[in-house]
Amino acid sequence: MLFVAGVQTTLALADSKVYLTSLDWPPYTGKTLPDQGASVAVAKAVFAEAGLELVVDFYPWKRAVNLAKNDDKYLGYFPEYYAAELEEDFIFSEPMGSGPLGFAERKDDPVMWKTLDDLKAYKIGTVSGYVNTTEFDQMAEAGTIKVDNAGDDVKNLLKLNAGRVKLAVIDKYVMSYLLDTDPSLKKIKGKLVFNETLLEDKKLYICFRKSEKGKAIQQKFNEALKKVDVSAIMAKYLSQ
Repeated sequence: MLFVAGVQTTLALADSKVYLTSLDWPPYTGKTLPDQGASVAVAKAVFAEAGLELVVDFYPWKRAVNLAKNDDKYLGYFPEYYAAELEEDFIFSEPMGSGPLGFAERKDDPVMWKTLDDLKAYKIGTVSGYVNTTEFDQMAEAGTIKVDNAGDDVKNLLKLNAGRVKLAVIDKYVMSYLLDTDPSLKKIKGKLVFNETLLEDKKLYICFRKSEKGKAIQQKFNEALKKVDVSAIMAKYLSQ
């Protein structure tokens, strides 16, 4: 009986842990960041409110999404922007914060624009595998907007500085963090600025696996989210 009780306790502890994948996307997420970043801090607070422990494993973005989709260890991935096509494989949580998505530009070569049609003449740097905005991604897929993919945000900013693209899609806080901390960008910090016109203030979500367990944990997360001051947590980490 003691053995059975011990096994049941172990299983209960295992069931109380939720494994999600993420990427190094500071200041929102990152293995070496304080509390693993703003979005991880929010997610852990919400899961704790639900009586669950969140464990986050970090991978390159495409692998993070693929593992969340195919590896039974994981119940999903985050942070993600909403895109309808993702609903084929995942269930979105309620929003768990937001981030200002726009363009980096060269300080000596600013771009004035009001609609995406104003950008058709330019080549724009994007990161492979990232969701941007629905309109932007549709225009890029159709070839109406010319895009050039990079492996990550740092490479995208380096291409911008080198003049290989006119603009680079990026989150404002990610850009600021990278320019302050990445050794390969420090020399060009004063040469790049964030364009004053936003693409969108993008809501951030957890994408849960489309399964019975994924749906159950999503519902627990959404209920607990109502009791957590997400804005206060995000402000604490994004202001550092």
